[in-house]
Amino acid sequence: MTSANEVHLGEAARLFLTTLPTEVRGRSQQEIYRFVRWYGWEQTFASLNPVGVANYAEQLSQSDADYQKKLELTRAFLAYARKQGWSKVNLATHLKARKTKNQLASSQGPKRQPVSLTRQGYDDLQAELAEFREKRLGLIEDIRRAAADKDFRENAPLDAAREQRGQVEGRIMELEEILGSAIIIDESSEATHKVSLGDNIVLQDMASGEEVYYTLVSPSEVNAASGRISGASPIGKAIVGKHRGDVVEVAVPAGKLRYKILRIGD
Repeated sequence: MTSANEVHLGEAARLFLTTLPTEVRGRSQQEIYRFVRWYGWEQTFASLNPVGVANYAEQLSQSDADYQKKLELTRAFLAYARKQGWSKVNLATHLKARKTKNQLASSQGPKRQPVSLTRQGYDDLQAELAEFREKRLGLIEDIRRAAADKDFRENAPLDAAREQRGQVEGRIMELEEILGSAIIIDESSEATHKVSLGDNIVLQDMASGEEVYYTLVSPSEVNAASGRISGASPIGKAIVGKHRGDVVEVAVPAGKLRYKILRIGD
């Protein structure tokens, strides 16, 4: 019988997922399996250490809208492992979100560096900026109406409108900074036979045969849900400058993942 500290990650993940409600299990499985695949299905919790777990968060894209949610799912898995006695320490406490580049820039005060954007990415951010500016006007009106209520002690609508406006103003400032320092990439000048920023890429997992689709973009344009990955990500670094038909390797703690570049372009 397998002892508590010899339970391997693959088995632990399957047991953990069975404890989740059906409607949550499907959404959680992909992220939990991502963590397990990173370290290796046959690795035991005894082989994990706090430093290694802390480093796992580093490879997740912080531009990903689901960044915090993914960390919470993995933390829940690690906390469950501690409760089951598979781990001697609570590794979940070591999986912390680090400051984003924007947060660091805000606290340290350096000037924003130029951001490379595709034309589509630039246009999308401009549209988002226009949307948030319109939303700001609506919130200003909401605040004006809520402030007309002289009882400020329990004015929930006023507090909510002020809080939302603060969030909107923050995003407007961020978008204005990005667009103000943006450098538009001339995609037509890039060699289409070589992977570069702005390209649509089709890769084939050499182990499973599964095909995956990515668009290589700058860190500010990352959207994991639509397959937009950063050139600074592990996969991005592996494929930049490569040609169709090349086989690349992506280093992960479990070893190396191998992908073949099937197509570059639209």
